[in-house]
Amino acid sequence: MTPIVVDCSVLMAWCLADEDENAAAEAIRRITEAGAVVPQVWWYELRNALLMSERRGRIAPQEMAGTLADFAALGFEMDGEHDEAGILALARRHTLTVYDAAYLEVAFRRSLPLATLDRRLAEAAAAEGVALIGPFHRSL
Repeated sequence: MTPIVVDCSVLMAWCLADEDENAAAEAIRRITEAGAVVPQVWWYELRNALLMSERRGRIAPQEMAGTLADFAALGFEMDGEHDEAGILALARRHTLTVYDAAYLEVAFRRSLPLATLDRRLAEAAAAEGVALIGPFHRSL
């Protein structure tokens, strides 16, 4: 099975009790079976999303360490070979943040499917011919 590129929206849905965990189930299954590739910004984005969830009272501070350990155990591959011009072009073309464009660029460059719960990112991926995993894979 092919690894997938997974963005933080999927991981946060999986780990937060008040999110729809079912939306991330297929991506998590694929990650455990075949692995996942993420851009280097993922390390910061995941921690920021968890910290913001902590500040909003969605997770307890002691849960963050456990959640990070769970994700570390999944063995994400950090892709450090980003194409700066490609990321900026994708961000401009699809009105994405540079962070979201980084996920799309990795998926596009490596010909890997992208798992996201972000509609705008999913639409951009579909427009670029990137396979999708998640609620948008059939609707786009």
